[in-house]
Amino acid sequence: MEELFTLRDFYGKMRLPIPDTIGKDIGHFNVFKIDEYRTKLNEGEMRYDRRSYFKISLINGKNRAEYADKVIDIADKALLFASPRIPYHYVPQDENQSGYFCVFTENFLSKDKSGIILEKLPLFQPGGFPIFTIADEEYAELEQLFQKIDRELSSEYPFKFDLIRAYVLELLHMGQKLQPVQPVDNGKNAATRITDFFVELLERQFPINTPSQQLLLRTPNDFAERLAVHANHLNKVLKETTGSTTTAIIHARIFEEAKILLNNTDWNISEIAFSLGFEEVAHFSNFFKKFAHTSPLKYRGSIAI
Repeated sequence: MEELFTLRDFYGKMRLPIPDTIGKDIGHFNVFKIDEYRTKLNEGEMRYDRRSYFKISLINGKNRAEYADKVIDIADKALLFASPRIPYHYVPQDENQSGYFCVFTENFLSKDKSGIILEKLPLFQPGGFPIFTIADEEYAELEQLFQKIDRELSSEYPFKFDLIRAYVLELLHMGQKLQPVQPVDNGKNAATRITDFFVELLERQFPINTPSQQLLLRTPNDFAERLAVHANHLNKVLKETTGSTTTAIIHARIFEEAKILLNNTDWNISEIAFSLGFEEVAHFSNFFKKFAHTSPLKYRGSIAI
C-alpha cells in the first residue's frame, strides 16, 4: 500500500538532511536551484508521487507536463505551480535545465500568516493547468525574486520567513496575472495517464490511521473533477483499461480498507463507518454486506475467533 510522498521522503530522495521545521505548526519552506539538484530529483522523469506539499518552479529548458488527458509542452521558459490536489508528470526533454523551485507546506502560507487560502486560489483549482510561458524579461524578473528568496533563507534576519512569505505571495500574484499555456490532447497515452492518476488519487487517501481521518474522494464525480475530465469519460477509460467501472474500483478499495480496519484496530463500527465516508452506520453495514455477505460486526467476530 503506497503512502503520501512527504517532505521527509523528498529530502531523503535528494540525500539532504531533514530540516527541523518539518511537521511543526510554523510550516516548512525551502528553495533549490534546478541545475544543482536535477540529477538527484529526477534522474529523468519527475512523477507526481502524491506530494504533500506545494511547489513553484521557474523553468528554463525544454520540458513536458502531462496531466490526466492533456499534455503541455514547454519549449523554453515557464513558471509552474503544483498542488497536492492535482496529479501530473513532469518530463525533461533535454539535458539543458536551469532555474529555481521552492517547496512549502500549507501551514507556511496559512490564512493567519498570509491572508489567503491556498486551495481557493485559481492557480490550484482542479481542472486548471497552471503552467505559464514567460518572456526573457519576465524570466529575469522572476529569477531575481527567487535569488532574493535564496539569499534571505540563508540570512540571520529574525523575520526572514515573514519576508519570504511576501516574496512567495508575489510569485502567486504574478502567476495569476499570466495566461496559461494551452494544453493539447494526446490520445495515444491519455487513457494510461488517466488510469494512473485515478489510482494515485484513490491510493493517496490510504491507509486510514486515525478515526478522525476521512475519505474526501468517494464518487466518480469527485475523481473526475480532480482529473479535469467528465465522469462518463473517466468511466469509459477505466472500463477499457481495467475492465471495471469507476464506482466498482472505488467501492472495492473502500471494502478492502474496511476489512483492514476491522481486523487491525479496536475502533468501533461507527468510527470505521465515519472514516470511510459513510454518514450512517446502517449505510456502511449495507455496503459491507454486499461484498462480505455478512455484517461488519459478525465479520470482526469471526476474525477474533
